[in-house]
Amino acid sequence: MIQEKKHRLQDEMSKAKAHISRRDFLWMATSSTLAMAQGVTTRNLKPLPRGKPSGIPFLAHFTDVAAQAGLTIPVVYGGLKHKDYIVETVGCGVAFLDYDNDGWLDIFILSGTRTDPAILDSSNRLYKNNRDGTFTDVTEKAGLVRSGWASGVTVGDYNNDGFEDIFVTYYGQNVLYRNNGDGTFTDVTRQAGLLYEGNTRWGSGCTFLDYDRDGHLDLFVANYVDLHLDRLPKPGANPFCNFKGVAVNCGPRGLPMPRNYLYRNQGDGTFRDVSQETGIAKAQRTYSMTSVAADFIGDGWTDLYVASDSTPSLLFRNKHNSTFVEEGAERGIAFSADGAEQAGMGVAVGDYNLDGNLDIFKTHFSDDTNVLYRNDGTGNFTDVTISAGFGVETRYICWGTGFADFDNNGWPDLAVVTGSVYPEVEAEFLEYPLKTPRFIFRNLGTGKFEELIEEAGPGISAVHCSRGCAFGDFDNDGDVDMVVINLNEPPSLLRNDVSGDGNWLKVFLVGTQSNRSAIGSRVIAKYSGKAQAQSVMAQSSFYSVNDRRLHFGLGANARADLEIHWTNGLIERFPGVVANQLVTIREGKGILASSLPGVKRRSNQEL
Repeated sequence: MIQEKKHRLQDEMSKAKAHISRRDFLWMATSSTLAMAQGVTTRNLKPLPRGKPSGIPFLAHFTDVAAQAGLTIPVVYGGLKHKDYIVETVGCGVAFLDYDNDGWLDIFILSGTRTDPAILDSSNRLYKNNRDGTFTDVTEKAGLVRSGWASGVTVGDYNNDGFEDIFVTYYGQNVLYRNNGDGTFTDVTRQAGLLYEGNTRWGSGCTFLDYDRDGHLDLFVANYVDLHLDRLPKPGANPFCNFKGVAVNCGPRGLPMPRNYLYRNQGDGTFRDVSQETGIAKAQRTYSMTSVAADFIGDGWTDLYVASDSTPSLLFRNKHNSTFVEEGAERGIAFSADGAEQAGMGVAVGDYNLDGNLDIFKTHFSDDTNVLYRNDGTGNFTDVTISAGFGVETRYICWGTGFADFDNNGWPDLAVVTGSVYPEVEAEFLEYPLKTPRFIFRNLGTGKFEELIEEAGPGISAVHCSRGCAFGDFDNDGDVDMVVINLNEPPSLLRNDVSGDGNWLKVFLVGTQSNRSAIGSRVIAKYSGKAQAQSVMAQSSFYSVNDRRLHFGLGANARADLEIHWTNGLIERFPGVVANQLVTIREGKGILASSLPGVKRRSNQEL
């Protein structure tokens, strides 16, 4: 009977295809499969054969130094042996930020709780960088103690006072923390107009952005599932609560989809809900997850991309008049190359082929490939997953991810962290373990990537049930490190020790007419006849925030030409910037400082 219905639906859609747009047809196809699949979408793909290893040495090496650094408190999130509710499974993000402006990255770790009322709640944690490879827990002193089901985090200076503020989404009430500039934060959710009434929301991805280019950071907040714990079916109660024949928690399929929200910064410390008038509320509802804001079209205005779980992902194109139009399907980044919806979770934004355009990498569920979308420079994307070599990996549920040139050879690599959502399945199927390794996709510079696990060091090959991760240089030694959320155990701090003599350049932007954090600005570094684009973003990976200092590996190049596309439209150029330093550039004022605490920059003679 199910097969007959499926064939009938396919016949009906074939007849209708000639009379509807590609976008509407793909949405129809997605909706028809919702009634036929398990709780989380998967294409049940087998990995493609691996080619011969390149044999090229990988000069980056990752070691987990969390314990000696003082990151020892577990991230409590849901049950250990079984999870009855989907809220226990998704997990949370992490942020690299410099909350005290001392030039060293601090770490903000989100956390969850458990459904058992006998279990004490945990709290999010703020760790201050001691500048010697260790961190101090300053959560209580900073006023950031808070328990609950935290999800995503975004960081930005929403009031342009020179200090980075924090916004966190929850299953429950989201919260905005204003940085007081003295090492403390104040919860200003109510006075900022972000306290909501009515049904409980499950906030997911969130990001600061300046969509109207007025110099004030606005706020986009996605929601994952319209979730009511008292109405949820029990594990195994229906086909949406089953994985490989094992009873598991229900969803997201089979559960209602919520909508997303956009709040305009009024410039006086308050925000106003503009979801309807900007067109955000008009988009098709999806199970929205990570949200990223950048100029994907290349027209100087900030767009929004939302990875969606088991539903089409969304691209909100900025129309330059304070409105957006959703064009994910038309632009090729809503579905896979074969028109299938995927379990979109994490998002990396970078320029893997050095053509000056921002490409998108999105992580997915097990038995499916992650996906790489190549940007043609006009905001139209092509799925190049298979040709780029990502079809070799389908084993794991993938979450946090990021583009970064880990070995400083001039080509951005990719990192992915993994972990299952179903602890119950491992006992029945050893091929679906709860804890799984991370991996690096090393950029070969030919349009292809090579998967590395053991070759990248013990910090990559170690197994964990991971979720969010963030990328940044916490020890200021000129390479890119990682901090990773692990559910129900302490986080990982992966120190990168790079060998070789690859050069690098860090760029820190400070807006004047643009927002102070320069979020939405794009930097193009030109070297060796190539052009690498990066964007200052307030969320990426999975629910996480990277170092706001953009890091460019330069390989053998001793200098790079920089082109800055500021959020407000100004374009500035700085030729011949010397490598192996951090340059701070203030909009309209030029390069103000060239330094990096902790690093002795090589002289021009040494370069």
